[in-house]
Amino acid sequence: MKLGLTAKVFIGLAAGIAVGLFIGERAASLQVWADAYIKLLQMTVLPYVAMSLIGGLGSLTRQEAARLGSRVGLLLLGFSVVALAAVFLFPLMFPPIQSASFFSTTLLEDTPPLDLIGLYIPANPFYALANNVVPAVVLFSALLGVALIGVRDKQIALGVIAVLNNALEGVARFIVSLTPYGLFAIAAVVAGTFDPEQAAKLQVYLLAYVAIALLLTFWVLPGLVAALTPIPHRAVLSCTRDALVMAFTTGSLFVVLPLLVEKSRQLLRTYAALPGEDERLPEVIIPAAYNFPHTAKIMSLSFVLFAAWFSGAPLPLKDYPALGTTGILTLFGSLNVAVPFLLDMFHVPADTFQLFLATSVVNARFGTLLSAVHTIAVALIGACAAGGALRFDAGKLLRFALTTAMFVVATVGGTHLVAERFAGSGYDRDKVLAGMHAIRNRGEAHVFDSAAPALPPLTGSVLDRIRSRKLVRVGYFEDSLPYAFTNSAGELVGLDVEMAYQLARDLGVGLELVPVSRTLFSQGLDPALCDLVMSGAVVTADRALHVLYSTPYLDETLAFIVADYRRAEFATWDDVVAQGKLRLGVPGASYYVDNIRARVPMAQLSVFTDVQSMFAQSGQLDAFILTAERGSAYTLLHPEYSVVVPKPQPIKVPLAYVIAGRDGPLATVIDTWIDLKKKDGTIDELFAHWIQGRNAVPHVRRWSVMDDVLHW
Repeated sequence: MKLGLTAKVFIGLAAGIAVGLFIGERAASLQVWADAYIKLLQMTVLPYVAMSLIGGLGSLTRQEAARLGSRVGLLLLGFSVVALAAVFLFPLMFPPIQSASFFSTTLLEDTPPLDLIGLYIPANPFYALANNVVPAVVLFSALLGVALIGVRDKQIALGVIAVLNNALEGVARFIVSLTPYGLFAIAAVVAGTFDPEQAAKLQVYLLAYVAIALLLTFWVLPGLVAALTPIPHRAVLSCTRDALVMAFTTGSLFVVLPLLVEKSRQLLRTYAALPGEDERLPEVIIPAAYNFPHTAKIMSLSFVLFAAWFSGAPLPLKDYPALGTTGILTLFGSLNVAVPFLLDMFHVPADTFQLFLATSVVNARFGTLLSAVHTIAVALIGACAAGGALRFDAGKLLRFALTTAMFVVATVGGTHLVAERFAGSGYDRDKVLAGMHAIRNRGEAHVFDSAAPALPPLTGSVLDRIRSRKLVRVGYFEDSLPYAFTNSAGELVGLDVEMAYQLARDLGVGLELVPVSRTLFSQGLDPALCDLVMSGAVVTADRALHVLYSTPYLDETLAFIVADYRRAEFATWDDVVAQGKLRLGVPGASYYVDNIRARVPMAQLSVFTDVQSMFAQSGQLDAFILTAERGSAYTLLHPEYSVVVPKPQPIKVPLAYVIAGRDGPLATVIDTWIDLKKKDGTIDELFAHWIQGRNAVPHVRRWSVMDDVLHW
């Protein structure tokens, strides 16, 4: 028996999952084939969209175009609004998750304003085609297609376009024939490398999509037909049952279009009693509307909202209008182009697109079912509107609206409760931070938990004493996360702690680590305490009066630490100033205080000596002032807070090491050493680990049948 494409797709998907589970992380080698398949899918889409729009609109007569634009166009717009309302319900079904992350340079990036003119109006259509600017390609193609309607001898151009479309369809059919193999590679990579916790979250999207799709399919769209036309709700579903089953099983709307036309005419003939000519309107409406995004396609915009939630940065409400308007225009093309474009537009990690392809195997079935009902509803309501058979019964519409509201509340609430069971375990990023260890062993050290014995008096320079003792004593601040802190194993760790180990190794001496007080910034660093301090010390002009700094080794960025729900209020300096008398917690360093007083003169500042005391009084403050780099580490401990770097012109905060006794020879050595560590990548490596959290969790090999069951 010859297998159809649908069967092959499911076999490829199942085989990919099986292979991924069998070989585990080795399946990552198939990523190149998965990427190649995705690029093949996108290759012909934009040219095909352009040709289809130009040819489809250009082939209409003026009368057909006028009717399509005035009546069916408004109807399609209304259905788009319904679909977008459904899309915007999705975040209500996603369970709340506490999330926080290590520092990312994206906090510092100045997001360029959305260029709506450049997005929609192509100064150069070829540039838009080459750079996948989908809305601009759609608008240009639509305008050219409309212009063709009144052109003489247009059949010549339409014939060429038809030939090109046939050729593009041939290429597309070949690529579609590769779908079982492409999905095999994608499924193998996902199954072999995917985090089980992420898989649990993916179930949340599948559940939400299926729930909303079924609600729209079996109640909302048929209910709209029943509320606006003489055709009963039950008749819409019963008459089209065969077409709906075929659409669901084949996963193709195109193959059931002739059947949908026939069933639409049958329903109109039975219930609407339209004149013979108007009864044939579905023959025009359905093919014409096929070129426009249907409800199921618009529902795919929900993946952008899911991907943002999945990545730990839910899309703010202010971005919803842009998602809706831009999203609908991009959907004139293929989802394989539209979704990556929208992910990039809203700064959602692009690699989530592979999850979209993985979920589409299930969602596409329900989406095709929904698209078939959408097509029937557009044909029936559009034909009744053209034939004067629309009915606006206020009581009937009110009952439909109230019933729909009840179904929506039940669907959203029930899905939310069920989804909470799939959302994975509770918050654990604080444990990740507490469990961090040094990247590699850089030597041994004697760590003092309290004041250490005084060092021998100086007979020369501090550098001379280090040489004679063959030992360097480094001071650290106990509250200097993530530069120096005690992990869950009781070890002193952090970026500067590891740098201290590296310094001792490079100098060929032993290492002592001793806690010191921040009062040294006003009193000077006594050489009897330690030789230098390496603990994320901020460089300020008033401190430089009392201590000698090395050359800076890192720059931090001034930021606000705010409650998650208030992030938008601190996005720019203008937003901050506009809030008036804010209550801000500020570290006890003049650099912070002076900069905030200059930028936010109306603010009421409370100066704190340590960060934890700021969090202890969070209820009395609107925000804390800290740096984005160390603030991100503290939000791992307090996930209800977020880091916001106000735009534009971020304020940089330099960090350096403090030299005991203002010792010039030691400062020269440390400056040279810092320059070497910058050039050999040590500082970058430690920054990536301790500040950005790279490899914060030791890699655990993914479970596989080959390794853990067969023990091959």
